[in-house]
Amino acid sequence: MNVRGVVAAGLVLMALWMAPQVRAQGANQAGTRLGVQAPFKTAVYIPVSVVLKMRDRAWLESSWAQLSGQVHVDKVYIETYRSRVVADGPLIEEVKKFFASKGVEVAGGICYSDSDHGQFVSFTYSKPADRAYVKSISEFVARHFDEVILDDFFFANTKAVSDIAAKGNEGWTDFRLTEMDGVSRELVVGAMRAANPKVKVIIKFPNWYEHFAADGYDLQEQPKIFDGIYAGTETRDPEETDQLLQQYEGYEILQYFEHVDPGKMGGGWVDTYDIRYVDRYSEQLWLTVFGKAKEMTLFNYIDLLGEAKPGERAWGKEASDVSWKRIEERAKGGGLSAPTYASVAGDALDRVKPFVGKLGKPMGIASYRPYHAVGEDFLHNFLGMIGIPVDLSPVFPKDAPVVLLTEAAKSDPRIVEEMKAQLMAGRTVVMTSGLLRALEGKGIEDIVGLRYNAAPVAVTKFIGAYGPGAGTPLGDAEKPILIPQVRFFTNDAWPVIRGIADGNGFPMVLMDDYGKGKLYVLTVPDNFADLYALPEGELDALRSYVMGDFPVRIDAPAKVSLFAYDNGTMVVESFRDEPVEVTVRVKGRVARLENLQTGAVVEGTVSGGGKQPQAPMAREEMAFKVTLPAHSFVALKEME
Repeated sequence: MNVRGVVAAGLVLMALWMAPQVRAQGANQAGTRLGVQAPFKTAVYIPVSVVLKMRDRAWLESSWAQLSGQVHVDKVYIETYRSRVVADGPLIEEVKKFFASKGVEVAGGICYSDSDHGQFVSFTYSKPADRAYVKSISEFVARHFDEVILDDFFFANTKAVSDIAAKGNEGWTDFRLTEMDGVSRELVVGAMRAANPKVKVIIKFPNWYEHFAADGYDLQEQPKIFDGIYAGTETRDPEETDQLLQQYEGYEILQYFEHVDPGKMGGGWVDTYDIRYVDRYSEQLWLTVFGKAKEMTLFNYIDLLGEAKPGERAWGKEASDVSWKRIEERAKGGGLSAPTYASVAGDALDRVKPFVGKLGKPMGIASYRPYHAVGEDFLHNFLGMIGIPVDLSPVFPKDAPVVLLTEAAKSDPRIVEEMKAQLMAGRTVVMTSGLLRALEGKGIEDIVGLRYNAAPVAVTKFIGAYGPGAGTPLGDAEKPILIPQVRFFTNDAWPVIRGIADGNGFPMVLMDDYGKGKLYVLTVPDNFADLYALPEGELDALRSYVMGDFPVRIDAPAKVSLFAYDNGTMVVESFRDEPVEVTVRVKGRVARLENLQTGAVVEGTVSGGGKQPQAPMAREEMAFKVTLPAHSFVALKEME
């Protein structure tokens, strides 16, 4: 074959090799064009083991073409260290240069883990050798990047001989908090700034915020030390994982961290692990975006290249916001033989880009969790899963018309006085049975004459009992539900919702007056997940008391969440395995809602309103009926 023939043959082979890459890039560009400019960045985290793999330039080129052909990427975090593995400087610079040439923003990453064998193991920060090593890693990464994020292994969980000696008589929680504050200042931020005065250091906190302090995560002090904070929004499967985190937390934790240090909250972080059905991955991305994260980080590069499968989808081929057929078509258009997690991520994010910028500032029922508090762990997220939007703060929300207090509030020594001040000002306080128990003998008796009895009773049906009369049936539970007994004095407090057990009634919601305000006591089942077994009528009644005069609420069964915003927009999302009809109740005389996804208009009707057993205060409101397929959402906006 002559030279011309060789060249021609080479061009043909190159064209064949490049075709999938060109198709992939075209698919990515098409996917980007489908929506408007997103109000958030999409970032991908690259673990150090994958960075080392990028030494193979051909693999780097082909893997990037495959990934970016399925999901638009604005930024990458290039990890330099994890579990005693370090990427060398020349390789880091080459990888940085590659992504910069693609128009992608680059930043550094560190996972301060000592080992990832078995259970997660932190450094032993009481050992001088470990402290010196951590400092050297900090200095190394800062020489290569002006922005660095910490993966959420930045905690202390060792109980080595040196730890025990250093702790002395101090409690483990207090010891670790003080230790990790010092490590943050000296060995991480201080060391990085000494090596690179321009560096911006971001701490990514995990998703298990109720237990942070026990492992040395300090939500009160560390945000002041670091330049920015980030949230783990990877809730994964709510039933089969270790932490049993509820879906709603992926949204709620962003609001909580925004209150921790306003303005420093950067984004959310989702991985592909521990899900039984593909929709759970998409839902985590949506919830992060609905929480108004500035950045959506996908963990991680290599997992996004892995094959995705639909999984255990009980709703099969029925309508859903996650269309497996659409995902397959996306993969095929990018030259892939099967969908990857990048295909799923690209599909999910493209679904929300056109409208998410129209959502305002998130708002919800103000709730208070003091720094380092424990008690009724993660209950706020179970409440979010029954349609109560929660706005969690580490500072008492004294100006809020309604304040929701769980057992965690007991750690504030002034909590009873703060409750009194709210009530005397004509506001509403909702407290849980767990907080009632914790405050017995600590002044709560000066507000309400109730007695907590931990002996459980199994309630099976529910009665709404506002005002005189026999009450209104609210429905039967899916199963017997164990609740603690809250005893009250007749005509001193009123059980406005009762649970019935073998012919006897027990309060589910108690109401009492104090000063100019109202106090409600919410009885919480022994198993928080039993809230999902409550009948829809009981949930509707419960929401009417807990949410007060909130601008919007829903009538719906459990596992339907409401995300409300301050500009008249809202998102209603169902996590149920079957279609569900929801009534959206909007305060005032708003006659129409716009579906922000389709532009369709939803007409409202005047609500029955009035003083019903589950709605003691009459208010003007309009009702809007919407039907949601399994694992789907609708975004709505009030129209003039």
